[in-house]
Amino acid sequence: MNNLFINRISPAKQFAYSVLLVAVISVICYVFAAYLDYHVVAFILMVVVSLIAMFFDILPVVLSAVLTALTWDFFFIPPYFTVRVEKTEDRILLLTYLLIAIINAVLTYKIRQFEKIARQRREKASTVTLYKTLLNSLSHELRTPIATIIGATDNLQHNNVRLTPQNRADLINEISKASFRLNQQVENLLNMSRLESGLLQPRTDWCDITELVYEVVNRIDDNKVTQTVTVNINPELPLFMVDKLMLEQVVYNLVSNATIYTPADSTITISAQDYTDLLCLVIEDNGSGFPADEIGRVFDKFYRLKNARAGGTGLGLSIVKGYVEAMGGNVILENQPTGGAKFTLNIPAATSYLKNLKNE
Repeated sequence: MNNLFINRISPAKQFAYSVLLVAVISVICYVFAAYLDYHVVAFILMVVVSLIAMFFDILPVVLSAVLTALTWDFFFIPPYFTVRVEKTEDRILLLTYLLIAIINAVLTYKIRQFEKIARQRREKASTVTLYKTLLNSLSHELRTPIATIIGATDNLQHNNVRLTPQNRADLINEISKASFRLNQQVENLLNMSRLESGLLQPRTDWCDITELVYEVVNRIDDNKVTQTVTVNINPELPLFMVDKLMLEQVVYNLVSNATIYTPADSTITISAQDYTDLLCLVIEDNGSGFPADEIGRVFDKFYRLKNARAGGTGLGLSIVKGYVEAMGGNVILENQPTGGAKFTLNIPAATSYLKNLKNE
C-alpha cells in the first residue's frame, strides 16, 4: 500500500509535502510553546519524522530529520532564534535527536524495502501457482473439445461412405457441442482479461429481464441438461436499464455452474424482484451447496473447490462477481438451510413500466 502511495507522488512533491508538514507542526508547537516543555516538542517532531518515513522515500525523510532538528534548535531551545546552544546537555540532546531521527528514517526505509521484497516474492509465488492452475485447467478444458472436434472431423472425412445418416448426425452434434464448449472457455478467458484491464464499461439500455432469463434457459436446455430449470418472475416486472450482454453472461454462468455441480434430478430456480430502482435476481438450487470453509473463496480467480470434479478453469464465478460489480452491484452467496446454494444479485438500475402499458 505504501509503495502504491509513493509511486503516485513525484519526488518533488514528496520534498514539498515533507517541508510543509514539518512547518505546520512546528507552528502549532510554537503557538503552544508556553504549555509545552521543549523536550516534549522534540518527541512531537520525532513522531512527525517517523510518519514521513512510513510513506516517503529516504531523501525527503532525511531532509525532514534535519529540518526538525534545526527548527527545534532555533525556535525551542534557549537561547531562542539562534542556532547557538549554551548548555552542554542541550547540545548532546540536539546531536542525539539528529542522529536518532536520521537512523529512524533509514531503518524505516529499509524495513519498507524488505517488506517490498517479501511482497514481490509472495506475488511471484502466487503468480506461479495461478499459472500452474490455469495451465492444468486449460490443458483439460481446451484439449478435450479440440480432441473431440478432430476425432469427429476425421471420421467424417475418412469414413464418410461407411457412416449412416444417424452416425453423421451424431458426429456433427459432437462437433457442435465441443465447439460450443471451446468457445465458452475462450470467452471466459477474454472476459477475465477485459475485467482485469479495467477497460470494460457497461453499455446500458432498457432490458426485459423475463425475456433475458428465458433466452439463457433456452441456451442451457440446448446442452441437454437433466436438471429442471424453473423461472419464477412476475410478468409485470418493469424494464431495467442494464447492460444486457453482461447480465446475460452472469445469469448463464450461474445457471450453467449449477447444472454442472448439482445432482441430475435437482431443481434450479430463477426469480427476480424490483426494489425501488434495484434489480434483485436470485438463482438457487436444491443441491448440496458449498463447503462452509470454502464459500468465501469461490469468487476468486482460478479457484476450484477441493472436491470438485476434474476440469473447469475456475473463472465462471469470478466473472460473475466482476460483471456485477462493473454494473455497480454486488453478489451474495449463501447456503440454504434446506440444502443447496443461493446466489443473490443486487444491481442498481433505473426502471420503466412502458412494457406494461404497451401490453394493456
